Amino acid sequence: MHELALTEGILSIIASEQKQNGFSRVREVHLKIGEFSGVIPECIEEFFPMVAKGSSAEGAALRMETVPARFTCASCGWEGKPAPHTACCASCGGTEIHMTSGREFFVENLTVE
Repeated sequence: MHELALTEGILSIIASEQKQNGFSRVREVHLKIGEFSGVIPECIEEFFPMVAKGSSAEGAALRMETVPARFTCASCGWEGKPAPHTACCASCGGTEIHMTSGREFFVENLTVE
């Protein structure tokens, strides 16, 4: 249920941006959500209208983009996604792979008026 707290965090970001930039209404909220972030987009969609009620973001559309997981092999420099159910480099079979993307969760931008 941490998505509720994350959704409240989105509203906090919006409030901060509104204070800094003086807009009156949010039309769209653009989110980036990493494939391995642990965030369930459907829960964010469910909680957002509830949390946004009465704020400048009430009625705003959510646009969510999934960031695919990417890995790099420290042994051979390979970049990509390992085969399913393995933690090995797809090129050399090495185990020194590091995730370079896929854990993200952030507000990319807001469309406001």
